[in-house]
Amino acid sequence: MPITRFAALQEAGSRKPVQRPETLKRVSEIYGEYTFNRASMRDFMTEEAFKSVISAIEKGTKIDRSMADQVASSMKSWAISKGATHYTHWFQPLTGATAEKHDSFFEPTSDGGAIEKFTGSLLVQQEPDASSFPNGGIRNTFEARGYTAWDPTSPAFIMDRTLCIPTIFVSYTGEALDNKTPLLRALQSVDQAATAVAQYFDKNVKKVTATLGWEQEYFLVDRALYNARPDLMMTGRTLLGHDPAKGQQLDDHYFGAIPQRAREFMHDLEQESYRLGIPVKTRHNEVAPSQFELAPIFEEANISVDHNSLIMDVMDRVALKHDFKVLLHEKPYAKVNGSGKHNNWSLATDTGVNLLSPSKTPKENLRFLTFFINTIKAVHDNADLLRSVIASAGNDHRLGANEAPPAIISVFIGSQLTATLDELEKLEKGKLTPEQKTDIKLNVVGKIPDVLLDNTDRNRTSPFAFTGNKFEFRAVGSQANCAQPMAVLNTIMANQLRSFKKEVDAHIKEGMKKDDAIFNVLRDYISASKGIRFEGDGYGDEWVKEAEKRGLSNVKTTPHALDFYVNDKAKEQFTEARVMNEVEIAARHEIMLEEYAKKIQIESRVLGDMAGNHIVPTAIAYQNKLIQNVKGLKAVLSDQVYNKVAKDQLQMIEQISGYISTIISEKEKMIEARKECNKIEDTRKLAIAYCDKIIPFFDKIRYACDKLELLVDDELWPLPKYREMLFMGS
Repeated sequence: MPITRFAALQEAGSRKPVQRPETLKRVSEIYGEYTFNRASMRDFMTEEAFKSVISAIEKGTKIDRSMADQVASSMKSWAISKGATHYTHWFQPLTGATAEKHDSFFEPTSDGGAIEKFTGSLLVQQEPDASSFPNGGIRNTFEARGYTAWDPTSPAFIMDRTLCIPTIFVSYTGEALDNKTPLLRALQSVDQAATAVAQYFDKNVKKVTATLGWEQEYFLVDRALYNARPDLMMTGRTLLGHDPAKGQQLDDHYFGAIPQRAREFMHDLEQESYRLGIPVKTRHNEVAPSQFELAPIFEEANISVDHNSLIMDVMDRVALKHDFKVLLHEKPYAKVNGSGKHNNWSLATDTGVNLLSPSKTPKENLRFLTFFINTIKAVHDNADLLRSVIASAGNDHRLGANEAPPAIISVFIGSQLTATLDELEKLEKGKLTPEQKTDIKLNVVGKIPDVLLDNTDRNRTSPFAFTGNKFEFRAVGSQANCAQPMAVLNTIMANQLRSFKKEVDAHIKEGMKKDDAIFNVLRDYISASKGIRFEGDGYGDEWVKEAEKRGLSNVKTTPHALDFYVNDKAKEQFTEARVMNEVEIAARHEIMLEEYAKKIQIESRVLGDMAGNHIVPTAIAYQNKLIQNVKGLKAVLSDQVYNKVAKDQLQMIEQISGYISTIISEKEKMIEARKECNKIEDTRKLAIAYCDKIIPFFDKIRYACDKLELLVDDELWPLPKYREMLFMGS
């Protein structure tokens, strides 16, 4: 039986912060304790096995079977020394979550005893059933075969006495069934393309690594209040609820003192993260009440993506110990800011250079401008593909809602760099004279500040902003797996850099000096990509009109945005970089559409149930109390007095009747519309139908329910209210 509102409030009100022991270990003592990192490998592996794994990580070389057995034995010994009893291949299927199937190290022996066993074959590859994971038509449901294969570049870790081995997940025929595989392919592609361009400036560069630092926003709500809200439990967001008198309008929560219960949760979350080798660094209150953020130091993109997927699991586990629930939905509460997951991306060489960081010399800054301008060009040419990869039912509530970047993809670079690009754009095409080249290097390129962070203001309305030494993809949703936007971003960058090198090399073959060739191509790119750059307010109507003039798309809903994922231009990007083939692209498109339709369908059903089973009966019960009161007044008062004092109550009874009628009527219409939608077999048309025909009922039903919340006796209202969920524990 669901917990009642007042029982939930009583339980939540009795909470006391979980107390930590007074003696705590330093972070340096526990960091990576549950991770099979290089230090652990050195301790448990032979030198030969250690070198084999490091070579696989750094050079992509294969580990042979005999060496895999040594690695597995070492990994097992380490895991058992940490208390592990089971192992699992930990992967990221196309559900957006993580998956794992646990097996014990236990193996019976012929003499009736037992041993702990873990071989190289079990480490390198497994065959989980996995038939029920989304596959987008790559295989039939009755074809269960799918393979998980070890990713040695991401360290194994221990969670709840289980050795978790990060893996990819592919079908019997080799197509990627997960988020990690396309990401790894994209990272390899951008490594090759960026290394070739970086060698224009430094022949010693042998590898370029994409880096990622994510910022995870989230809400905390007391677990009892969460359990009393069927909408939160079933959909991750509140489908009903009137906004409180005080919300975020005073901006008093943002960067304020962290409430004690939340602070204790954060501390334990950080301790668990450190043990798992996740370098969390920052924590603070976000804009909305009970909204917070944590962020790590940047890491190699694949590891960073794994760490974000892992930390979302860890957040749930730690929250339960503190009687919280973590809400990762992009918009769990109406009329307060939702949550995003900013992806801070850059490229770094094996010589220790951040390719998107300005430096002190003209040569180094020419290198910076090369990668900087190519990034802008890649975004300009593939803005629609970037829009598609951030599309989801949850993110539709957030994008363009005057609290997050708009659905229009644009790039913010700040006034300093805008002036620099304007100067470079003025260059005449062709060979440069020595005087021109000197002037450009000294007065344009050479004057780029060492640190633009303090000279370039941030623009929180920009979906893709340069922030001093990296680009911040701000439009990613808080529930999203970072692998998807990172796979796309690195794919388009890889292709762009290949095009750039091809054009530069063509100029050089024609007799142009290398620097001249680079300047000429960059100048063309600045002109060609100018339309994507925007420095103003992304929330304003003026930008919508201006973006339309520039030919920029403004697609606000997921089903239509996902069209960009499968158009010819997108297919060319994925296939050219060998990140996905057309089968894999079509499968993901199908899965994303299907997920969207199912989420709206679930929300519709939950809303109908809550409105019909919670709100209408409560409103009728209160209405009956008012009717009884009016009848009592009629019995004891004169007609003259009665007509005067009962007027407002009669009007309230009429109001309640009107809202009840609206709820019942709109709910029935929604059910009938849903039945018609469910007859549609084409997945895209189904998703569009749910978007266009079902979602409009949500606001109508909610409006009537939220009005009743203001009219009905507080003691009768069945659901925890916003003021109770948002401010509990503050």
